Amino acid sequence: MKDVFEFLEKAGTYYLATAEGDQPRVRPFGTVDLFEDRLYIQTGKKKEVAKQIEKNPKVEICAFMNGDWLRVSGTLVEDDRREARKHMLDKYPSLRAMYNEDDGNTLVLYLRDATAVFSSFTKPPRKVEF
Repeated sequence: MKDVFEFLEKAGTYYLATAEGDQPRVRPFGTVDLFEDRLYIQTGKKKEVAKQIEKNPKVEICAFMNGDWLRVSGTLVEDDRREARKHMLDKYPSLRAMYNEDDGNTLVLYLRDATAVFSSFTKPPRKVEF
């Protein structure tokens, strides 16, 4: 999982795919955190992406960097603890212009039952499960 975290962190931007009914939705994300041995992302509870995740928590993440790419599929689980929200916002202080750990809007989620595949045109795929 640490390799997945480091790849996403270094890539800077990754793409999160959700579903809205039968329509896939993909958007760029940039928040990723390792907290208590879990891989977390963050968004706002008022956003459409949060509503999509609530209805169907199965997602896929994709990132590309230096000719390598990573796909992670799994289930997102909300962590409603203040310390999880604070940890994420402390890692990304620029988000504090929009979010606060006590605002009722900050949503942090961790990946459960995840499978990550590192791929490249020059190396065989490598699979990681967490």
